[in-house]
Amino acid sequence: MPFGNDSWFFSVILRMRFYRRDERNRCMGDSNKTIGLLAHVDAGKTTFAEQLLYHTNSIRSRGRVDHKDAFLDSHELERARGITIFAGQAVMEWRGSTYYLIDTPGHVDFSAEMERAVQAMDYAVVIVSAVEGVEGHTETVWQLLRAYDIPVLFFINKMDREGADASVVLEQIRQHLTKEACLIPGALNEGIGEPVIEFAAERDETLLGLYLDGKVTDDRAVESLRTLVKQRRLFPVMYGSALQDQGIAGFLANLELLTETEYDPSGEAAARVFKIRHDAQGVRLTHMKLLQGQLRVRDEIGYVDGAGERLQEKITSIRVYNGEKFTAVDEAWAGQLVAVTGLSAVPAGAGLGAEKERKAFELVPALKSKVRYDPAVSIREVLRCFQILHAEDPSLGVVWDEPLQELHLHVMGIIQLEVLKQVVLDRFRLEVSFGKPEILYKETVANATIGCGHFEPLGHYAEVHLKIEPGPEGSGVTFVNDCHPDDLSVGYQHLIGQHLTEKEHRGLLTGSPLTDIVVTLLTGRAHNKHTSGGDFREAALRALRQGLEKADNILLEPYYAFKLKVGADHIGRAMSDIQQARGSFEPPEIDGDTAILSGEAPVATLMDYPAEVAAYTKGKGALTLRLGGYRPCSNAAEIIASKRYDKDADPEYTSTSIFCAKGKGFSVAWNEADGYMHAEVPGIHGMK
Repeated sequence: MPFGNDSWFFSVILRMRFYRRDERNRCMGDSNKTIGLLAHVDAGKTTFAEQLLYHTNSIRSRGRVDHKDAFLDSHELERARGITIFAGQAVMEWRGSTYYLIDTPGHVDFSAEMERAVQAMDYAVVIVSAVEGVEGHTETVWQLLRAYDIPVLFFINKMDREGADASVVLEQIRQHLTKEACLIPGALNEGIGEPVIEFAAERDETLLGLYLDGKVTDDRAVESLRTLVKQRRLFPVMYGSALQDQGIAGFLANLELLTETEYDPSGEAAARVFKIRHDAQGVRLTHMKLLQGQLRVRDEIGYVDGAGERLQEKITSIRVYNGEKFTAVDEAWAGQLVAVTGLSAVPAGAGLGAEKERKAFELVPALKSKVRYDPAVSIREVLRCFQILHAEDPSLGVVWDEPLQELHLHVMGIIQLEVLKQVVLDRFRLEVSFGKPEILYKETVANATIGCGHFEPLGHYAEVHLKIEPGPEGSGVTFVNDCHPDDLSVGYQHLIGQHLTEKEHRGLLTGSPLTDIVVTLLTGRAHNKHTSGGDFREAALRALRQGLEKADNILLEPYYAFKLKVGADHIGRAMSDIQQARGSFEPPEIDGDTAILSGEAPVATLMDYPAEVAAYTKGKGALTLRLGGYRPCSNAAEIIASKRYDKDADPEYTSTSIFCAKGKGFSVAWNEADGYMHAEVPGIHGMK
């Protein structure tokens, strides 16, 4: 063979080796970027995603929501309704980087699905309509991204529509979301305008010095912008029309220049679970973002399940999803989004491996509904189906109420129930319906108290003393350990903490979930021969319940934070309605013929108000609602009476302690039990 051909052959081999090395480096994290798309419903988010995928040659043709052929809206329900319901994932390659694109739901009823996806994002792109501007759910999205500290880029969409005005929307972003919004009118690789450099220089002292000396280069300006974006000190705003393919190429160019990730491929594997799904064969898929290290098929990885148990399980397969399709791989690296099989009980939000923290969700339902089903169907089968759905969506809070023989779940709204009904029919061939959504009340305490529980039937022994006090709003039940190892072994202390945090607990007033309390383990007692782990569950729950019996209990109801946009001639009616709904509001903002009223009101009085607004404004008004937290219930006595909860007849809870004397166990009521306790706590008799 001639030497020239030999040379060509070896050069090909070398290029293949370099390609494999570059591919390995790419997978190892330096160029893996997870980008989330978020918006108010109908802002054009899915159309925008289609354009990104088309421009990066990830799809051959652009789909449309109204044509029911969007790549990421692959579920029949999504195509039928024309909205995104499930967070879809796609992969695209662009300028040496691998982008994992997540298209999230824009409808408020599916906010929990959106939040789970946020946990996997490196950057977020918030789409805002050039006509409707910043809407209520846009503000919810913004607050969520701020809570998770996600850098954000804005894209003002639908610039082709009549009435579109990017400058007006930019001002709304600065007024309602952030003053650090910087308009970038074109592709940065084609030149950086003076206003953009000035905006960045005001936030970067080094760049400011160069700017004053006339020494700013485009590369140095881009470097500053990139750092400011990553630190959430600057938020780029671009604009165009996804439908007309305007501004997309420039956005992609800027996306590559303004984003960067750094993932460590060495060290112990660490990941965060952001989604649980089941494939067509019913195989459980754990979708995760790898934060550190690498993961291989047959590797074992540890995690804490929903009940607080530490498990170690083997990865049986790794998949990289692109739309509905996936590619099986043998290993994954930091920065990648993958789905694995083999993990049987890891919940969404959990950390894996070296990542120990489990994220608490910000967006939670304020309503609950009863599941209605054919009595001929076994409740075990119905419960099995809903437990699968609960694993995929923990916000459902599926609960079987034994005394009432009813199945309840938590929901965001009516649309979610309509979708759930169809999902249950399609996946499980089970026809169900749902009762009218009811308010999801909660309970807390107004003062600190001590609760004691003793469990000593023959052959068993455990005693627990807890301090129960009010906690921060929205904190749920927080456990604090202040028990000395001389009083109780560390293993038993951890067991008590697990029992107190592994599930929701009911309050005394209505049996509603207990929240916003701090439970501190003060002391406890065990027996060398007779104590088993289950004894401390009994003692701890009795101690919690006894403490509630002593406390001043408060019923809480959910409140909506609302934004009501009506014609100026309707503002008087709107203010009167909110006052009658027991709400409060800021002074109205008048902008020409439009008035905006912002405030908060109980969910119970405002949940049906959107239909009323549509009626008296003839469809021109807009009411946006988001859960704004819980407040003391203003009509607590009425609600408590209507619930008919008997705290003494709850089969799961009792405040009575059990002691043993002369070989027999005997019960002691909560108000007499303190005097029988074996351990002493200072101040126990002085607290109410």
